[in-house]
Amino acid sequence: MVDFAAARLNMVESQIRTNKVTDTRVIEAFEAMPRERFVGDAMRGIAYVDEDLEVSPGRYLMEPMVLARLLQAVAPGPGDMVLDIGCATGYSTAVLAGLAETVVGLDHDRAMVDQANHTLNALDMDNAVIVEGPLENGYAKQAPYNVILLQGAVSEVPAALKGQLAEGGRLAAVVVDESGIGRATLVQRSGEVYSARVLFDAAVPLLPGFEREAGFVF
Repeated sequence: MVDFAAARLNMVESQIRTNKVTDTRVIEAFEAMPRERFVGDAMRGIAYVDEDLEVSPGRYLMEPMVLARLLQAVAPGPGDMVLDIGCATGYSTAVLAGLAETVVGLDHDRAMVDQANHTLNALDMDNAVIVEGPLENGYAKQAPYNVILLQGAVSEVPAALKGQLAEGGRLAAVVVDESGIGRATLVQRSGEVYSARVLFDAAVPLLPGFEREAGFVF
């Protein structure tokens, strides 16, 4: 039988602390959250490996190291409202719930939305909820958000998502350029100005709905 507590501690010590994650609150949030609860029974034994975990065809839980570094960059605080886009089975939403006041997870797959809410309820997490909708549209109903996090790679960050940031809000996503290189990027809002800064290179699966449109060919 797998010792999940030991596996979780090993993940934090070997994957997160050793990869430039120094924020104590982020580290503690990962230490507290049982990742094995967010994957199917057959995958529980590998819940803490250092790679993206496929939880449904084409849908993944992001590699812990990448998620941790993105969380450190957006720095969700105790009073923050957060939107977690493409949350799949809800692991990232649950981690965020330990860092922020309120978290809205968004996914377009009804089965995963139901599964995620069931897991959050079982863990008594009353400051997070998963809603259903198109990922690329965000969730304007609860906007503005202090933090928006995208759980997968995108070809670009849509203006609709940037517009759902509060003043001073932060958005983090892995943006893939035309050559296929993914770069973790931090977007910050100041008035109507959105600044973007590359943080580090990252290879994570694409989020559905954010694929690059094919160019016009004569």
